Amino acid sequence: MSNGPGSAGNVIAAICSLLFPGLGQLIQGRVLSALFWFVFACLAFVASWLITLSLLPFGWFAVSIFACINAAMYRRPVL
Repeated sequence: MSNGPGSAGNVIAAICSLLFPGLGQLIQGRVLSALFWFVFACLAFVASWLITLSLLPFGWFAVSIFACINAAMYRRPVL
């Protein structure tokens, strides 16, 4: 069973991270990575809101894309 990029588990995790940054990493069992992506998305949202003074959360969306890629490319270490 494949557990690298393109596997079903990684595709599901990538979709989850696209919707909510860090959720895909949490599904993969990477708690610290999930926390990092969520906090990073929150900070990006606040920064983009302060810069534009609007509720357009483009910072959140940008981090979501990178979290999605991170979840999709994850390869579980072989023990």
